[in-house]
Amino acid sequence: MDKNIPGEGSALKNFLVIPYDELEAMNIEAAEAAEKMSQAELEKKYCDYLRREKRLKAVTICFTDIEGRFHMLDYDKQFFLAANDNLTFDGSSIRGFSAQRESDLRLGIDWGSIVWLPADVFGPGKVIIFGTVLNRDKSLYDSDFRARLAELSREIKKSSGLTANVAAEVEGFLVKGLNAEQGYNDTHGFELISTGGYYHSLPLDPLKKFIDTAAEAQRAMGFRNEKDHPEVAPSQFELNFSHAHAVRACDLIQLYKLVCRQVAANMGMTATFLPKPVSGVNGSGMHLNLSFSKGGKNIFYDAKGEEGMSKAAWDVVSRILNHAQELSLVLNPSVNAYRRLDPHYEAPNQIKVSAVDRGAMVRIPAGNERSARLEIRSVGPDANPYLALYSLIGTALKGEPLTKDESKRDRVRYLPGNIHDALRLFRGSEFLKRLLGEAPHEKYAHHKQASADRNPKELGTIVKTSEVLFHHDVTTQMLWHKF
Repeated sequence: MDKNIPGEGSALKNFLVIPYDELEAMNIEAAEAAEKMSQAELEKKYCDYLRREKRLKAVTICFTDIEGRFHMLDYDKQFFLAANDNLTFDGSSIRGFSAQRESDLRLGIDWGSIVWLPADVFGPGKVIIFGTVLNRDKSLYDSDFRARLAELSREIKKSSGLTANVAAEVEGFLVKGLNAEQGYNDTHGFELISTGGYYHSLPLDPLKKFIDTAAEAQRAMGFRNEKDHPEVAPSQFELNFSHAHAVRACDLIQLYKLVCRQVAANMGMTATFLPKPVSGVNGSGMHLNLSFSKGGKNIFYDAKGEEGMSKAAWDVVSRILNHAQELSLVLNPSVNAYRRLDPHYEAPNQIKVSAVDRGAMVRIPAGNERSARLEIRSVGPDANPYLALYSLIGTALKGEPLTKDESKRDRVRYLPGNIHDALRLFRGSEFLKRLLGEAPHEKYAHHKQASADRNPKELGTIVKTSEVLFHHDVTTQMLWHKF
């Protein structure tokens, strides 16, 4: 240190660092405030806070494109306070959003979604808030399925008094090296960090250290953690958190993946949410547990019903099973996702419902009047959670029920075995065109077709370089321009 340089060695920066216990209390209070206060009240509350808190330097606004990629923009706090009603960005630069002719998009602010971040994971002095993508005239942008899910949730609450409650179980793999997906080579594959498996990894092995660190960060962010553990496959993990209303549940999924990726990177590793990054072991799923409540009461529960479920619940099962094949591209959006749907690895590829068979697309977990729910097991961890839940809830309420032809014996139906069949069924679905809207339906199909075309048609037994490098959640801007 040069003693002649004024300030050398002294703390020149004083950015906000909040202890984990205080952080958890602040984030839980914010989530509860979002349920009670209007957007105008929340805006005043948090703008006043941002003005008072001198140690905050920036506000991160995040949003999700139609394929499910998570995007973040940092705004200087003073600029954000002065211009948060007029934030614009170039949508044509984001694959899966808009064409060049409609490049100017706006960002609205969902003030109730604010989250304070652990400084040791993400750096000090920031908060993150979810944005709503808007057109130039501030109308909702039809490819922002977070906004559309919020709108659908308001509609069913107003028309039927229903609230969709969701809990997600998202699995991933921890592999050696930074940016291991971008550097993937099918000759060598991913290098696993641990050979341990379900429940029995050593307390201080790298996988368990990663899980503990991610769980601590999530707890501080108000996730209301339930349990966390290594999963069945080596180097596989799952961290569970409490149920929430549909939009917040999806926000937590996106933040969960962000936390896991950042914690892994901080440890010199990669957290990947490819559905099947390694052949010969179980893949990763994103099981979505869905129920509806009315007046605070779970309408899926009936002590006298089959498997303890009400007629309303069985009606939802019927509609989801009826539309299962055409929904597959939404729930399993990548070439790699169809590698996971292999019945040899507890994969849910059968279009049926069961209380015990984990090969069934829909499972009925043991429950009571509070926890009765449907577990949709066929969803991949790389699915856009907002689009997936918008489609599932829309199908649950507006889909056609499954009808039985008494003249034919029952046969088990299966989900598509590859993305090409899933694309054909998705494109041919008039129901999904109405539910999603023709333009988003075609846009989504276009991007999935492009992904399919960049890969060999046969999956084979090796996870190929193309299905990793050209995956929608992995692909870099440099690669896009080479397509």
